[in-house]
Amino acid sequence: MSKEGHATSRRGVLKGLAAATVAAPPVWAVSQASSALAGTVTAGGPELPPATEAVTPLRLHVPQSILTDLRGRLGNVRWPGQELVTDWSQGVPLRRLQKLTEYWRTRYDWRRLENRLNAVGQYRTLIDGVAVHFLHARSPHRDATPIILSHGWPGSVVDFLDVIEPLTDPTRHGGRPEDAFHVVVPSLPGFGFSGKPEVTGWNSARIAKAWIVLMRRLGYQRYITQGGDWGGCVATFMGKLRPRELAAVHLNFPMLMSAPLSSDPTPEEQEALAQMAEHGANGAAFSQAMRTEPQTWSYGLTDSPVGLAGWIYEKLALWSDSGKNPEGIWSYDQILDTIMMYWVPDTVVSAARLYWEGLATDYITQELDLPVGVSVFPKELYRPPRIWGERVYRDLRYWNKPERGGHFAAFEQPELFTEELRRFVRVVR
Repeated sequence: MSKEGHATSRRGVLKGLAAATVAAPPVWAVSQASSALAGTVTAGGPELPPATEAVTPLRLHVPQSILTDLRGRLGNVRWPGQELVTDWSQGVPLRRLQKLTEYWRTRYDWRRLENRLNAVGQYRTLIDGVAVHFLHARSPHRDATPIILSHGWPGSVVDFLDVIEPLTDPTRHGGRPEDAFHVVVPSLPGFGFSGKPEVTGWNSARIAKAWIVLMRRLGYQRYITQGGDWGGCVATFMGKLRPRELAAVHLNFPMLMSAPLSSDPTPEEQEALAQMAEHGANGAAFSQAMRTEPQTWSYGLTDSPVGLAGWIYEKLALWSDSGKNPEGIWSYDQILDTIMMYWVPDTVVSAARLYWEGLATDYITQELDLPVGVSVFPKELYRPPRIWGERVYRDLRYWNKPERGGHFAAFEQPELFTEELRRFVRVVR
């Protein structure tokens, strides 16, 4: 980053901080939504106060009634019969999900995660009619590079909790002062504690526009956007829109599925094509369900925490670099944190609607003409060759293949993910 860029960025940050300080609203806690039907739990999760265009601090304290209801459901499960195979070919093995559920019912502590989110710093602001929830952590290093990190499905802001401190305070985590970032981690609309869109049209391009507003509202004059899965779509569309403040795009799941092919594809290209075909044939039923019938199948997962757990736990197992043993890289607490970010705010169907809105239009190749970096983790759902990136990204500055990790890069390998961002920024600074 140039000296002029540093100065501009610092002025913008200070301006945004001053504005938030002068008009600082009270810190809110959540409450239980009232039910119109006696004896039922209201859809919508905890009730949050109305958001405004002001950046409002949020302190979560989910009503105990939601957690008590969950524990009751976990203690009254109707289990299916056991699978007839010894592997994952029929889905999540019964015994694995039963063990996870028992831990959830008897030992898991939501307050631990709640306190951690509060400690990072949570905020809400109204953008385009939707309350956007986000984490915001400023670096102690004044010349830090602002970055906005976007999650996908079945992810959440939880994906990035272990990278926030290494990014904001690199000198305490094996980095240099110039590796520092100011970190913004929003919840996609319909996910986590962001608002649920009440109109159609919220696809990746619209979210990208909202993120541009968010970064301006925070006062950042030069920043980088990063994402994987749906977050990769959002980051790509931010690059396509190319606001004046956006300096570069980093992706760990690049939208290169329809990249131009040569008449004679290389072995690496053929391998990537085969991976996409395999996923489409044997691993994409979930996306088709959410793309075509999000409302129908969401009744079951909204009502049954074990159903939701099975739905998400399977993806953590099959899409990660864990050898179908997610407990080998995450604790039960981390796995359940991910699931709880859908259960507590009741976002099963609102999150699924993103597939209905954008699966056919957002997961397409977009040419970009600003600096781009790509990190291809070895167990990603598909691994595009660099030549595809070179054909689509006119200013490809960085392309690397880390040694470990899968689809949930930051969540699986926070140290490697952090280092990828540091390396990328060094070549675009």
